[in-house]
Amino acid sequence: MAVKQETLQPARKLEAVGQDGMSKSSAKRVGDLFTHLILAAGSIVMVGPFAWMLSSSFKTQYEIYKFPPTLIPESIQWINYLVVFEQTALGRYVGNSMFVSLSVTLGVLLTSSLAGYSFSRLNFPGRDKIFLMYLGTMMIPGAILLIPSFVLMRTFNWIDTYYALIVPGVVSAWGTFLMRQFMMSIPRELEDAAYIDGATRLRIYWTVILPVSKPVIATLAIFTFMGVWNELLWPVIILRSPEKFTLPMGLAKFQSRFPNRTPWHLIMAASTLSVLPILFLFMAGQKYYVQGIVTTGLKG
Repeated sequence: MAVKQETLQPARKLEAVGQDGMSKSSAKRVGDLFTHLILAAGSIVMVGPFAWMLSSSFKTQYEIYKFPPTLIPESIQWINYLVVFEQTALGRYVGNSMFVSLSVTLGVLLTSSLAGYSFSRLNFPGRDKIFLMYLGTMMIPGAILLIPSFVLMRTFNWIDTYYALIVPGVVSAWGTFLMRQFMMSIPRELEDAAYIDGATRLRIYWTVILPVSKPVIATLAIFTFMGVWNELLWPVIILRSPEKFTLPMGLAKFQSRFPNRTPWHLIMAASTLSVLPILFLFMAGQKYYVQGIVTTGLKG
């Protein structure tokens, strides 16, 4: 009998371990299911407004105000997009926004990468204190800077010019922080090998650091381009000439032409067109964007 009990004990232990493993596996599946349900609900909330905008851009004005509302148009009105181009200078607005957004994005990438390289790879007196003071500027509300910035632009005689839209935005504390955090995670061995080959600081920055920093560059480019593309307040303060209006200003001007009954079907068609460049930019840089978000801030 003693021998039988000894032989049964390992079997009972294996059975207990198996049950425990099954319970953990079931708990993990339940947790994964719950997580996916939350993500699905969040995606619906995020995609919902865009889907409604796209649907409304193909509706008639009567169907926009119809109750209960419908997501799928009764008849697709492709003419809404043609009317938008006929009644607005949408092409000029898109061109102005593209020029300003690309200019600011390139400027931010240049200044932020140089500053990030300096704060992460160079040793100079007060480096960390200067960096903290620079980051402190992010705590200043943007509304407080509107009047000083306007006075400065007037002093330079830049009112109603592209310079006022581009130059103040080419320096970004957030972009410098993002670049610095990523560059601190780059192995020092790459830089040391370039030093041995006789490379200068500028050459190391251009041929070693920047190629490795593609993920964070793509991330910063997407966020900067989106911010400038959607900016409305600063262009409204600076610009006077309609031919220099950016896309958000053009849409606001177009809506103000109908004080009694806003043609939301046309507004939605124009808004859909304004979203397409950002959507294409994100799709093109999605791989680098995700990689930059994952790796930025691992060190430092």
